[in-house]
Formats: sequence, structure tokens, C-alpha cells
Amino acid sequence: MAKTDPKTSEALGTGRRKSSVARVRVKAGSGSIIVNGKKLDEFFCNEQDRQAILATFAAVGATESVDTRILVKGGGVSGQSGACRMGLARALVNYDPENFSALRDGGFLTRDSRMKERKKPGLHGARRSTQFSKR
Repeated sequence: MAKTDPKTSEALGTGRRKSSVARVRVKAGSGSIIVNGKKLDEFFCNEQDRQAILATFAAVGATESVDTRILVKGGGVSGQSGACRMGLARALVNYDPENFSALRDGGFLTRDSRMKERKKPGLHGARRSTQFSKR
């Protein structure tokens, strides 16, 4: 797995959460964050989702020193923000290995393995049973 892109000197990171996958590129810059071609505020309307991503920068103090480009696919808004958070943490570790301990202690490098449970045969959902018939 390539940790940096030699052509553009960008650090790379991949994050996953539920069914979302985020590919993150970090390079030295002025602090702009672009998610799927839009600014962070335009893509994530919910304040909680924005704070999940900005907390990663705050943990290492790199809010104004790096430019970030994120491509995220799959899942819903909450899963996408979680995937972006993890991918950003991995990219920041590849960008500067000294960030590892701060990000690990903050829990940014931990994969949230919870997934949707599969539907079982004979049931209406993963756990929902059939409707009871009294007669």
C-alpha cells in the first residue's frame, strides 16, 4: 500500500465505517478541506459530522498547515463522516509519523467494526419475527 504519492508528495489514507469508504489525500498548504469536490461545510450539513473531522486536526494541531482532499462513497452521512475521520487520521500519520501517539490516544485510528446485521431466512428483518396470528 502506497503511503505517499511520489508525483504530488501527498500523504494517503483510507478510512472505512459501516458501508462507507473514504480516500484521503493530505499535503502541505493553507488548511482547505474539500470533500467530493465541495467544501466541508457544504458537504456535511450537520455540525456533529463536521466536528468529527475537525477534531482529528485539533488532536495534532494541523488545522491551518495542511490541505485535504477527500473522496467518499457508500453509506449514509454519519458513516461517511466516520470514514473520513479515520482516513484523515491515517493520512496524517503517513504525513508525519510523530502524530501517531496523539491520534491513537484520541481513538481516531480505531476501526469501528459495527456493520448492519444480515437478514435471516424466515424473518422480516435481521431479528424481527413474523406477525403472530392468534387464529
